[in-house]
Amino acid sequence: MAEIVVALDTSTAADALRLLDRLPGVNWVKVGPVVFLDGGPALVRELKARGHKVFLDMKWHDIPRTVAGAVEAAARLGVDLATVHALGGEAMLRAAREAARGRLRLAAVSVLTSHDEESYGAAVGAGEVRDLRAEVERLAGIAARAGLDAVVCSASEVDLVRRVMGSGSWFVVPGIRLGGSGREDHARSAEPRRAVEAGATHLVIGRPIIEAPDPLSVYQRVCRELL
Repeated sequence: MAEIVVALDTSTAADALRLLDRLPGVNWVKVGPVVFLDGGPALVRELKARGHKVFLDMKWHDIPRTVAGAVEAAARLGVDLATVHALGGEAMLRAAREAARGRLRLAAVSVLTSHDEESYGAAVGAGEVRDLRAEVERLAGIAARAGLDAVVCSASEVDLVRRVMGSGSWFVVPGIRLGGSGREDHARSAEPRRAVEAGATHLVIGRPIIEAPDPLSVYQRVCRELL
């Protein structure tokens, strides 16, 4: 069964910990830049002390030496999975992998799920990109050549990424939305069952859980859907 990663997309570390107090049984949690800037390394240490696996989603994109240093720091903290941006290029991804030395997994972010063809083309200076799936496939190829074993992509691109990366890799899918909930800023979203059927190994779910009046019931509902 695919792993459910609860995105701790709260304003403060205290709010994140209070949320987890209401979610017994959660294994994986995602720490993004907002809550990390509030709680810092101490938050990661507390999450690890509570027995959670930590996905540090900082999407590093910098010169190879700097990214390698960030990966080294994440490994010392006990982070289990961290993101680096595939647009940083093969040399940067390779430096990140070498710094990890097998102590944590690294997932290459392909194309953010907030992008469609027009907005992505504008961002990279290529005009309107006609085939966003092909761009995700290209970026996954960079990750594969650099030796990474995980990619972040939308559910609609997992099939392509799997062919590039191999079946033993992790396919991390954000933008998971439940039936009836809005996409918000995700241009490419999917419901949990659809993502799993596409081959996702990790489903990142934030707002549908954390904004619910009863977060535990929503989390348990998703777990049941994936059985």
